[in-house]
Amino acid sequence: MQRYLRRPAGSDVLPHVYRITKYDPADRDQHGHYIGAEAGISDHGPVEAAYLMAVAAFAEDTGVGQLAIREPEINGFAHFGADPAVDGHGLAGLFPHDLAGFHDGAQVPVEVGLELVRAMLRDNGAWCRLEVEGRFSVHVGWDQYLYVGSSRPCEAALARTRALGLLPERLDASPYDFVLDQQHVQRPADADFWARLRWVVSSHRATLLEETYVRNASRWHRLTYENIETVRGQLAPRAQLAVWPDLLTEVDGAVAALPDEGTVEILWEDANGRIAGTIADETRFEAVTRRITDARAAAVIPITGDERLPLLTAVLPDSDGILRARWRTEPTPSDRDWAFLKTLRRGQLVTGTVKWIADFGVTFVDIGGFTAMINIPELSWRPFDHPTEIVSVGQEITAEVLDVDMSRERVPLSLRAVQEDPWPQLTQRIGQVVTGPVTKVVPFGFYVRIEDREDGIAALVHIEGLADAPVERSEHAVRVGDILTVKILDVDVTRRTALACTQSRPADG
Repeated sequence: MQRYLRRPAGSDVLPHVYRITKYDPADRDQHGHYIGAEAGISDHGPVEAAYLMAVAAFAEDTGVGQLAIREPEINGFAHFGADPAVDGHGLAGLFPHDLAGFHDGAQVPVEVGLELVRAMLRDNGAWCRLEVEGRFSVHVGWDQYLYVGSSRPCEAALARTRALGLLPERLDASPYDFVLDQQHVQRPADADFWARLRWVVSSHRATLLEETYVRNASRWHRLTYENIETVRGQLAPRAQLAVWPDLLTEVDGAVAALPDEGTVEILWEDANGRIAGTIADETRFEAVTRRITDARAAAVIPITGDERLPLLTAVLPDSDGILRARWRTEPTPSDRDWAFLKTLRRGQLVTGTVKWIADFGVTFVDIGGFTAMINIPELSWRPFDHPTEIVSVGQEITAEVLDVDMSRERVPLSLRAVQEDPWPQLTQRIGQVVTGPVTKVVPFGFYVRIEDREDGIAALVHIEGLADAPVERSEHAVRVGDILTVKILDVDVTRRTALACTQSRPADG
């Protein structure tokens, strides 16, 4: 797990940053690599104590008494230091067994921060950044390199560090500073996210929530529509959330999904409803399979980034709604859709390409990689029998956004909103006498086109509106295609309806 981050030019850094080491700079080769006799491990004694006293001196000189834990992680799969890993990742006595309180943004006294530095110097399995935004930072690097940053020169702390036998060197920045990836906008677990999650759960598309509050450490929750709010209230601050398909109630089906070889995460729900999991490869598959024989449900999830694809992800914002956690995740298709939807507004004009026209008439349009839809009434102000009379697959169109539904991730569009509305103009023709064909016959009357164009609007002529003697039924009196002269009686712009009465009747036959 590489923690080194390259910092682009112009990034905001603390003005005074020092690398503090036990290594003499004279014992470095032309590439800057240390070639002296000092061991790259903690001595668990005087040198380690000197490191801690140096950090304490810089904290005192800067005037900070509390440190914030940032980007906490534990080494779950490999150990990168020379010191052996220990049970509890070196955090025993500092945090509970489940690491509650060891989360992003947690405030700890400097004394606890020093114990975290000790655990990191020993590379016992835990790591984090310790920072006070804009004022102070402590980063522990490989091979006993310590990086301290301050908003002040800290001359007294520098003198104290040298007196302790350590060697501080001035740097432009810590190589372990966090660098934000500007290309990835992390989705916040805000009201829109929880509305989306409730919709997903109610649709039975996903009921498994992964809560990661320390990298390489997760809790799993099987969600129902009834317990979502309860689970939400128990989540660790700034946790990263991932929504997955439900566990398989057919445990044999989950076992069958195990690969022939490779490492995966195996989850199962026990008889008490608790979800447990383990990381295993083919050498342990048989043992884990025996262990989950009596499980209620189980699932197999890949652990590699390109295969580990949840339905959607999010990060919990702080209580003020601001997202301060800095998790780095690969966005899912749903996350990418969310990021695009956040750029849309009701009434906005968008340009897209017609992708397909469904059998039920809805037109689907690609707008920047997201598929929006146009319902039949929104295709045109004018009458038509099928959407293909208005649009065609592959056609580029401009339409208006009617709504942005974040929970269902739907965007309805209106094509007719960018067209001229003919109905207000028709109100100026009330009282006019026009001639047009019968377009439809219904039990209570028929429709006559009152505009001289193929897609012209038709007015309804009620049976009572026939000019001559009463007829038994309108469908026996006229036929589609008959040419009639009618008088426009009324135009209702709101309801999009027009009424007329006949001035003459068609000849028999």
